[in-house]
Amino acid sequence: MTSHDVVSFVRRQSGLKKVGHSGTLDPGACGVLVICLGRATRSIRFLSANDKTYRAEVTFGLTTDTQDAFGKITSRDDASSLSAEEILAALKSLEGRQMQVPPMISAVKQGGRKLYEIAREGLEVEREPRAIEVYAIKPVHLAGLGTSHPRALFDVHCSKGTYVRTLCHEAGRRLGKGACLSFLLRTSVGSFDLQSSLTLGEVRFSAAAGRLKQRLIAVDEALAFLPGVVVRPSARAAVLSGRRLFAAGVTSMPEKLQGFVRLVDDRGLLAVAECCETEPVSFRPVWVWARQDDGEAP
Repeated sequence: MTSHDVVSFVRRQSGLKKVGHSGTLDPGACGVLVICLGRATRSIRFLSANDKTYRAEVTFGLTTDTQDAFGKITSRDDASSLSAEEILAALKSLEGRQMQVPPMISAVKQGGRKLYEIAREGLEVEREPRAIEVYAIKPVHLAGLGTSHPRALFDVHCSKGTYVRTLCHEAGRRLGKGACLSFLLRTSVGSFDLQSSLTLGEVRFSAAAGRLKQRLIAVDEALAFLPGVVVRPSARAAVLSGRRLFAAGVTSMPEKLQGFVRLVDDRGLLAVAECCETEPVSFRPVWVWARQDDGEAP
């Protein structure tokens, strides 16, 4: 299934037209895909910036045109000479801040078109490298050492926009043997992990039993990773109308402010705002969640 297929499935099960996901998961991969429903689809822009973790397997000695096992093999090499120490060192060398060129088979847009659409026409274009960060890579298991195509299972914690199959491809290049991604499981997106996720079967069962709404995560909880700014009751109406909030209308705020924050009061989430780093500090609402009539979110 593609990520779009999953969105269509949830749309049918929930009966809602407005359904979206916060970041594409390759059709050959599995794991966590964050789905937003109804008005919450407008929170996708904030959720998509979350870090991600994966469990991945890299197979050495094989190179494909998609950098994973689903592509056409473009080269074969005998990687039986690779030692465990060499493989582990190559994986460790992938950690840190770096520039990564997105693969042609990806949803990255260039010139208004997705790269995979261009690739389907048999074309390849120059891609701008993008800044990413690999925070940590932890080896889990090595298999097939001494064979033509040894494999390494590893966990990776990385920033938004990181392509794990490109990391595998790079590991093979550094070892001079070639490599491709042979398995990928996304284990978390921000605070959303496998343990708190629903399988598609559970989504279908919950919808049939009329309990799907109870299984959803509230927007307040989903955005809890954003710093909270407490709004005075006198400033509530201004926030809900989208007007800029100044320090006089704030009860409390974090010491360090940067990027997006949650504007909240005793009823819950009011809006997400952009912190304006000027003196005096102010907050510009970019998405209002609560309603002006009664302040209750649906």
